[in-house]
Amino acid sequence: GIILVAINPYKQLPIYGDAIIHAYSGQNMGDMDPHIFAVAEEAYKQMARNNKNQSIIVSGESGAGKTVSARYTMRYFATVSKSSSNAHVEDKVLASNPITEAVGNAKTTRNDNSSRFGKYTEISFDQSYQIIGANMRTYLLEKSRVVFQVENERNYHIFYQLCASAMQPEYEHLKLGRS
Repeated sequence: GIILVAINPYKQLPIYGDAIIHAYSGQNMGDMDPHIFAVAEEAYKQMARNNKNQSIIVSGESGAGKTVSARYTMRYFATVSKSSSNAHVEDKVLASNPITEAVGNAKTTRNDNSSRFGKYTEISFDQSYQIIGANMRTYLLEKSRVVFQVENERNYHIFYQLCASAMQPEYEHLKLGRS
């Protein structure tokens, strides 16, 4: 299959806007510079042409930009499919699971909000190839972090969030305070 190597520049670049999405929309792979939108366009065209499910695997080390790349891909699909839910479907998908993010993300030496688990996001399209929904599954939670952290790293965010909220009346029954 097609492989795209992307590097996280650790800053925003002007190469992910709507104008760039529209430039890649309808193009053939290789007609333009390598880009996450070219990969997304190829998957979208193959889905529509062959009426078969497609997969895009985003892999890399901590801080490489996997979550951001997945967001750009979802935004691309939402824009080119002219989905009625084009109100940033990627925000809805990623924001649909804040508890999992708090339980599964931690500060590492490379990233203050590093996902310590894998994600599988399935985007569903209707017969006219418009997005009708999405489902995110998580897997392979790094369990060792609960009892041990490397120097300069932290446990999962949820523990710090709970401790910061310990004195809130709605959390009294959790007995987070000192006893």
